[in-house]
Amino acid sequence: MFQENLKELRKKKGYSQQELAIRLNVVRQTISKWEKGLSVPDTDTLIKMAEIFEVSVNELLGAKLEIKDEEKHDAIAEQLARINEQLSIKNNR
Repeated sequence: MFQENLKELRKKKGYSQQELAIRLNVVRQTISKWEKGLSVPDTDTLIKMAEIFEVSVNELLGAKLEIKDEEKHDAIAEQLARINEQLSIKNNR
């Protein structure tokens, strides 16, 4: 879900992994890991990515939730926790 959205949005904007990494102040390998589903970014980085791609964080994560502004950070943290749990399960297999 997230990894496919990230790759698609990056390509739509015409950014290489390196260019996106520079904008987010991370190394290119980090972008590669995100796109392969091996790890996920922290909340602040997700917010910055959403701004770069001009989408909501929910859209970036693949969710179609309608939430209030004050609930936004909690919802993002919850989604990240679920993704991390799924990654952990996947990596333990």
